[in-house]
Amino acid sequence: MSSSPATVSLLRLNDLRDNEGRGRRRSGRGGGSVGEGENGRERAQGAEGEGDREVRLRGGQTPLRRRLPRRGFKNPFSLTFQPVGLGKIAKLINAGEIDSSELITMKTLKDTGAIGKQIKDGVRLMGRGAEDIKWPIHLEGKSSSRSSRWSVRKVYYNKLGFRALLKPEWFAKKGRLLPKAARPPPKQRDKVDSIGRLPAPTKPIPLTPEEKEAAAAKVAA
Repeated sequence: MSSSPATVSLLRLNDLRDNEGRGRRRSGRGGGSVGEGENGRERAQGAEGEGDREVRLRGGQTPLRRRLPRRGFKNPFSLTFQPVGLGKIAKLINAGEIDSSELITMKTLKDTGAIGKQIKDGVRLMGRGAEDIKWPIHLEGKSSSRSSRWSVRKVYYNKLGFRALLKPEWFAKKGRLLPKAARPPPKQRDKVDSIGRLPAPTKPIPLTPEEKEAAAAKVAA
C-alpha cells in the first residue's frame, strides 16, 4: 500500500520578516490620512497654529469678537478741513506776505505759512478776526463758516486736483501735465460755488448779479 507524500508548508513562523520595501505608515499627518490626526473642520483650522485655534475655537461659546459691543462708525466720506481765521490772513497782509489785490487761494495760504503743510482735504475759512480786514479781499477755500461767507468763494477740488493745486512742481518733475478740473459729485454741487481752477489762479472769478445781491445782503445783515 503506497503512502501519499507529506505536505510541506512554505510559510513558517520563524521565517516571517518585515517588508523592507515599505516604510512605516504615519497616520494623521495629512488631509487624506485616517487615524490620530484632526478630522473635519478642526484639521484645517489646527494647521494654522495652536495660538489661532485657541482664539477662534471656543467649544460652541460665542467668540469674543461677537460678544464685544460695537459703538459708532467711521464715515468713509467724511472730510477733514484745516481751519484758518480771517484775522491771521489780515496779519499776513499787513506784514506784506500776502498781496490783497490778488486772489488768495489755498496755495497762497500754504506758501505763506498761514496753514500747516499737512493739509488733508482742504482749508476751512473761519470768520474770527474779520473785523481786522478793512478792505475788500477775495478768498477761495473748500469750506467756510457762516460769518465769513460774504468774502469767500467755495471751490471744489478732487484729491488729484487738490494735489496739483498745492504741489504743481511734483507733476513737472514727473513729466506729467496738470489734470483737468473735476466736477463735484451730485451731493456736493449745492455746497460749492464753482469748480477749482488749475494751475492756481491769481484773479477772482467775476460775481454774477445774483451773487452780488446775495453778498450785499450778507454784509448788510
